[in-house]
Amino acid sequence: MRQPLLAIGAVLLLVLQACVVVPRTTEVYDEDCKIMSKQMELEAVQIVAIQSCTNSGCATVLAAAGATAAASAVISGSIVVVGNVVYWFEKQGRCQRDG
Repeated sequence: MRQPLLAIGAVLLLVLQACVVVPRTTEVYDEDCKIMSKQMELEAVQIVAIQSCTNSGCATVLAAAGATAAASAVISGSIVVVGNVVYWFEKQGRCQRDG
């Protein structure tokens, strides 16, 4: 019974490498408006690799890493949504459409 749980834990350690999600701003050219505009997108970043742990320490590390990744995704996702709305309004004010 313990062997499958250890194998699953080992796989999770390899897959979940203490990643966080951060907002990133990029500039893109809008052909219709003929301007450079900004947009935000989410980027996953590995902050630390989980290398060794034992018994209940593994469960604690995995739970903390999972909670950190989930929290960063929610917070960063909110920042990206708000940022993109602001950039959209800015672009509409500067847009120079033909016609």
